[in-house]
Amino acid sequence: MARRVFAVAAHPDDIEFTMAGTLILLAQVGYEIHYLTITNGSVGSKVHGREEIIRIRREESRASAALLGAIYHESLVDDIEIFYEKALLLRVAAIMRTVAPEILLTQSPSDYMEDHQNAARLAVTAAFCRSMPNYITDPPVPPVDHDVTVYHGQPHSNLDPFRHPVWPDLYVDITDVFQDKLQVLACHRSQQGWLDETQGMTSVLQTMQAHARELGRMSGQFEYAEGWRRRLHLGFCPEHADPLADALSACVLRATGQ
Repeated sequence: MARRVFAVAAHPDDIEFTMAGTLILLAQVGYEIHYLTITNGSVGSKVHGREEIIRIRREESRASAALLGAIYHESLVDDIEIFYEKALLLRVAAIMRTVAPEILLTQSPSDYMEDHQNAARLAVTAAFCRSMPNYITDPPVPPVDHDVTVYHGQPHSNLDPFRHPVWPDLYVDITDVFQDKLQVLACHRSQQGWLDETQGMTSVLQTMQAHARELGRMSGQFEYAEGWRRRLHLGFCPEHADPLADALSACVLRATGQ
């Protein structure tokens, strides 16, 4: 069975901002990469109408996934419509069973906006239900009996919504692939003005670079890093399973406590 990693995030460009470096490194060691943004980016513009920005952002995401060497899965709902509810969960669960990942990378369960939080909740529950034969997905996909280890990325600014610091369990050194990460994020050209106007990110590329540099500083060892917290194993995998750290052992630092 192929080793697979499934990246699940809320919006087009979230995967690139939070986890692209780790994905590039996993692809280098033989993992098959799968890519899903739950929303289609429908509200991410003050210039283009809904249908036009959906088209643009889909093209940007597909171009980014191609650079990552990832298998692209179509988005499911509009922006600001990621709710933790049955109909959407059934659809995410169907994709989760189809992919059957060994590693699930998703967003922080505590981030600055609820689309991010709900994307993480949906991904986690979909993984939890992967092997339940009486849980019928939409469309129906047979259950899969395999272990999956869940990792949550860092929230924006490394802070929770109440401004408390969030520290990773694992730091992944992305210094050698940082330029590749910049390249895949740069595919999302439509977001440069939007993020400046709505969220104060003068340049999303510069903001991402500052975020990766800050994680590198937090590690005490790397120039640029991505950070991960491994979810409790119950319902997912053996207690000590840590395939991300095992696969990338040469460039992973386990945190020793803050």
